[in-house]
Amino acid sequence: MITFEEALKIVINSAKETSFENVGTLESLNRILAEDIYSDMNMPPFDKSAVDGYACKKENIFNEMDLIEIIPAGKKPLKKIYSGQCSKIMTGAMLPEGADCIIMVEDIVENKNKIKFIKEFTNTNICFKAEDIHKGDLVLNKGIIIRPQDIAILASVGKVNPKVSCKPKIGIISTGDELVEPDITPELSQIRNSNAWQLIAQIQKSGAVANYKGIALDTKESTFEKITNALTNNDIIILTGGVSMGDFDYVPEIMKEIGVNILFKSIAVQPGRPTVFGTKDNKYIFGLPGNPVSSFIQFEMLVKPLIIKMMGCTEEIPILNIPIGVDYTRKKAERKSFIPVTIKNGLLFPVSYNGSAHIHSYAFANGIIWMEKGQSEIKKGEIISVRQL
Repeated sequence: MITFEEALKIVINSAKETSFENVGTLESLNRILAEDIYSDMNMPPFDKSAVDGYACKKENIFNEMDLIEIIPAGKKPLKKIYSGQCSKIMTGAMLPEGADCIIMVEDIVENKNKIKFIKEFTNTNICFKAEDIHKGDLVLNKGIIIRPQDIAILASVGKVNPKVSCKPKIGIISTGDELVEPDITPELSQIRNSNAWQLIAQIQKSGAVANYKGIALDTKESTFEKITNALTNNDIIILTGGVSMGDFDYVPEIMKEIGVNILFKSIAVQPGRPTVFGTKDNKYIFGLPGNPVSSFIQFEMLVKPLIIKMMGCTEEIPILNIPIGVDYTRKKAERKSFIPVTIKNGLLFPVSYNGSAHIHSYAFANGIIWMEKGQSEIKKGEIISVRQL
């Protein structure tokens, strides 16, 4: 067995970035930006009013002023401001030549096209040209996950077809004669296939494309056919089950037969010890344990980092540091352990579950913590690193 840290390093160092494509602005939401974005203009592009008010010379604000023009947003001022004059101006409208101040509407009285400032002080109330962004400034960095606020920035600089990383295609294969699909009522000794649907959702949430290839029977021929078929049109293959030491666990053997370079096949971690990883022709194959909690955790902690790396994402998966709300102990400490937790009211609480087949416990989990080899307890109030789900 290798350590989890060694396994993660092997996986990440194997990653090769996907190609890129140009998509529409809205289609780029949640995609990985594959280019730096620069502004094609100053922002604001001209001096403009920050309020509804009256543009004038600040030296004249305590004098009565003549109203000479009304300037709506989107229209260029027609008249220059001279001493003793002002123009009524709307928020966002261009500042007229000669003005250096805008008095807010609520701070004046108007009488027959004349205005009078009735306060003792006013701010300038002007948004100056290029005070936010200069033409040519970097506004979005390559490698970010595009968020709604980034969509606004793309729109503001006229980037209507941004370049984004292509989504890796991921083939999913479940193994086992005991499995039936969710729409079938299991017979005695059968169970519904939850792993595949869980992985499809995890893959989609990670920004990749999931291609479900069905259930491989517990025969070498069926498993071989499913794997070789999935390799033809996917970047990553994920199998669940068939990777341990049972009589029908053919996955590692078949991987060797088809020329997969197996880089590890056992990790000193729980749950998820019998996890296999290999590469073939710039493609990646994971054999994950059949128990749903094991496959869920190993996808989150091992497969997802590979997907993100392949897409050139520079954002790290966020880790929070939160105090634990109770004392927590475990009986066995021979391996690193991943533990589901609930984050509530600024504290985290380990979720009680009966083992790696108890997927229902994860309905209450929104984070994962870990205990290192040899560590058997965590004291209440101790600050713990937690990976949000």
